Amino acid sequence: MEGTVLVIGMGLIGGSIALCIKNEHPDARIVGHDVNQKEVRLGMSLGIIDEMSLSLQESAEQADLIIISTPVFQTEKIIEQFQSFTLKESVIITDTGSTKEQIMKCSERLTEKGIQFIGGHPMAGSHKSGVAAAKKILFENAFYMLTPGHGTTDKNVEELQEWLKGTHAKFLVVDPREHDELTGTISHFPHIVAASLVHQAKASSVQHPYLRRLAAGGFRDITRIASSNPTMWKDITLQNREVLLSILDQWKSEMDEVMNIIEENDSKRILDYFSEAKIFRDDLPILEKGAIPSFYDLFVDVPDYPGVISEVTAYLAGENISLTNIRIMETREDIYGVLVISFQTQRDRERALNCLKENTDYELFLG
Repeated sequence: MEGTVLVIGMGLIGGSIALCIKNEHPDARIVGHDVNQKEVRLGMSLGIIDEMSLSLQESAEQADLIIISTPVFQTEKIIEQFQSFTLKESVIITDTGSTKEQIMKCSERLTEKGIQFIGGHPMAGSHKSGVAAAKKILFENAFYMLTPGHGTTDKNVEELQEWLKGTHAKFLVVDPREHDELTGTISHFPHIVAASLVHQAKASSVQHPYLRRLAAGGFRDITRIASSNPTMWKDITLQNREVLLSILDQWKSEMDEVMNIIEENDSKRILDYFSEAKIFRDDLPILEKGAIPSFYDLFVDVPDYPGVISEVTAYLAGENISLTNIRIMETREDIYGVLVISFQTQRDRERALNCLKENTDYELFLG
């Protein structure tokens, strides 16, 4: 496809989408805009964009496709700015926000003027941020939710999907409310739970100083998402307030039920509770990308002798396998392995697994 694509917000998501479009549609002109000029200049120097936007209005009025990849409240402000711009009649505007209902309501001011707005949410991410972390494989096999606005035709949706074809994502067209309920359950709510678990551990650590060291194992892993950007999650929580309040109300009922079966000392119901959870959890797709970015961990049960970690990393380096994190677990209750190695992709983890199987006799387990 040919035309001018304006990407507003040169972070991980915006930069990665720009790379995907550039790779799939080499004749398109990619223009980058960000309040942080440093990120725009970096995007230019890395070849992610073709041109830097100096004026949002001028760039928007020339664009055939506009992708708003900013925090959700900032997206609303940008949509409001667009009302005073003279945009092309054929322009398609989309966003990448984690909430949709409120943004789609805001976009009605544009759709009333005949402008096509299709909400978007690529359900992928990374432990890294900024345009320097952008990569064209970020969205491969990830779900990409689309929420068309009023007056949007199937042809408009197909055109946007064609622009985004290079993401190699799985597109799902859903209602904005349904989107927020789905992501509220499997993404937004778990972040709140993770944060609450950390708060509870923090309070308990006052009385039990050793808690911090003990929490370095499995507890730290299951609460990883609590380390996500606090400002972003404040905005998401406020945007999806009604849905989250409803889910939290259900959660309170669930916890009341758990308290009841424990108080009644009912071993069968306790066993059933954990068994049903295990069955449902074990049946979840392993290779699919979901709402929360996957963590590709490999647990290595290594012997305790000097130089063993450098030995393991040397084998991986010999195969040019990149890792994102490596740590030693002091607490291993119910979790195998003392050495935990994290990778960016499923493929990197599989290569590492095969590499260590061939070169060592260590026990290896997938996280």
